[in-house]
Amino acid sequence: MGLLSRMKTMIAADIHEWLDEKEKKNPIAVLNEYLRQCEQEVEKVRKLLERQYLLKEQFTREYREAVQLAEKRKKQADIASKAGESELFAFASHEQMQYEERAARLKQLLDQTSEQLLELEKKYEQMKHQLKDMHMRRMELMGRENIARAHYRMNRVLDGYTSPTLSAFADTESYLERLEQQVQSDYYRHTIDARIAELEKRLQQEQ
Repeated sequence: MGLLSRMKTMIAADIHEWLDEKEKKNPIAVLNEYLRQCEQEVEKVRKLLERQYLLKEQFTREYREAVQLAEKRKKQADIASKAGESELFAFASHEQMQYEERAARLKQLLDQTSEQLLELEKKYEQMKHQLKDMHMRRMELMGRENIARAHYRMNRVLDGYTSPTLSAFADTESYLERLEQQVQSDYYRHTIDARIAELEKRLQQEQ
């Protein structure tokens, strides 16, 4: 039983390997695998876009905060200047300058991120359209494959009917004719025997 079980497993493995090889040689299967890889790449790009959106939102928040703080320090510097608080004025002015520089840098990064995001969105849309076109093309090829297979199988049946199948039908018809003739001959023979027997019986009774 152990040997039979191992042989069964080996045969099953060989069959699966053969099916896999046949599947690999099928162009439609290769195309399906390529489309699956493209779908995975599109999904990866979508996730990168989401990260870029979050990054843009973060730059926007940081920029607005820097602008607000720069304006706040500017007002505080004006108040300190009017009050004659030179030390407080110097601190507020320095802070104002730092926030303004930070805001300028953040604005530059925000603009750059927005441009990059727009470019990514365009390419992402192109990828989706191209993937959709490839799916449509695959459907077209699958339809052509189905039609070709259907014609191939129908032609096999039709071609078979016009050559060896006709011979088989002819042989069957000849056999049935011989069988019918035999049955009919047996019937007549049986009928004649019965009639002769009846006549002999009648003659015996008359005598």
